[in-house]
Amino acid sequence: MSQRDFSTCDLCDARENDAQPVLWVLAPVFRDFGAARRFAGPIATVRCFEDNSRVKEAVESPGQGRVLVVDGGGSVRRALVGGNLAAAAARNGWAGLVVDGAVRDAAELMAAGVGVKALALMPQRSVKRDEGQRDVPVTIQGTAVRPGQWLYADEDGIVVSDQPLL
Repeated sequence: MSQRDFSTCDLCDARENDAQPVLWVLAPVFRDFGAARRFAGPIATVRCFEDNSRVKEAVESPGQGRVLVVDGGGSVRRALVGGNLAAAAARNGWAGLVVDGAVRDAAELMAAGVGVKALALMPQRSVKRDEGQRDVPVTIQGTAVRPGQWLYADEDGIVVSDQPLL
């Protein structure tokens, strides 16, 4: 699914007159740090704050074309994903990562070949306290996101839907 030809603009336009919302658009604050600028798939989630223990667990498990959405509380004080975790995500079949927080190792993120969108770069790595939660509802920049929803990301933005749109 990660290489499908879609446009978030077209997805939004096609659904602008729907009586009930079918998709939600994340705030336009995310920057591209991965090689794949366009990716899509079912959502898996992690909620953590400056501790990437659950992120590491997630990307080291089979991704099966999913997108990992990380609710890092918007903190840019510590990176939640770096080159090693992006490489693990690519190796294990994740379509992409959306991090509401910081990432690091910019060159390694690009080399990993997986989509990575985040708020900022930060060279300081995360702390390891074995905290966080996986596969729970999260809020990303004011938008509710649940495991099993679908995420579509490209150069224009990120949209979330309860069902596949393609």
